[in-house]
Amino acid sequence: MQAGCLRYGIHTGDKPLAPAAFLLGSYVIGSVPFGYWLCKLVKGIDVRQAGSGNIGFTNVWRVAGPPLACLVFALDLAKGMVPTLIAHHFLPGNDVWRLLVGSAAIAGHNWSLFLKFKGGRGVCTTLGVLFALTPAAAAFTFVVWLTMVLTTRYVSLGSIAGSIAYPAVILVTHHSTPLVVFSLLAGAAVIARHVPNIKRLLRGEENKFGRLKGAADRPPTEEQT
Repeated sequence: MQAGCLRYGIHTGDKPLAPAAFLLGSYVIGSVPFGYWLCKLVKGIDVRQAGSGNIGFTNVWRVAGPPLACLVFALDLAKGMVPTLIAHHFLPGNDVWRLLVGSAAIAGHNWSLFLKFKGGRGVCTTLGVLFALTPAAAAFTFVVWLTMVLTTRYVSLGSIAGSIAYPAVILVTHHSTPLVVFSLLAGAAVIARHVPNIKRLLRGEENKFGRLKGAADRPPTEEQT
């Protein structure tokens, strides 16, 4: 194991650290359901049974208010960024392992260890990983997302637009094959998690950002979960 760890440049000081430790730790951090726990703790609301049923920023905004939603946004972003930055520190020059560690955090958010392997759509956590990997491209992606949300008031549409924008930027500005592949897969994963939203957009039934009132009192439909 030690020889294998050293061969991949994975170590902390004089002690090798197995790749599995990075991946498992990142998955556990990504699994922390901040939206669910904070809504329970602060508001006494099970966010999975209110509004759209999602545990992320948008639904927390609707059912618990902007301050708590902004905190959830920051924490969900951090749980993607921090493990990836740690991997960047311990794995300098090793793109593949950094990308895998970031992917583990995203997987944790989407299939949380603490929610019976259910979770959110991974937008904020993915954005955190992107900021750790490529800050400029991530900032551009965030601007695309924010612009789309402000102009259309559809968060889902902003997320889909950002999922297309990031791979496009990476394809033009970077030559790292692992990063290009990751950008395409990450974008595809976010879009796949938004298929129900896409269906509602096409039917003209998607809720606009900030539109729902009394969402905490209405259970989600089967399609919204």
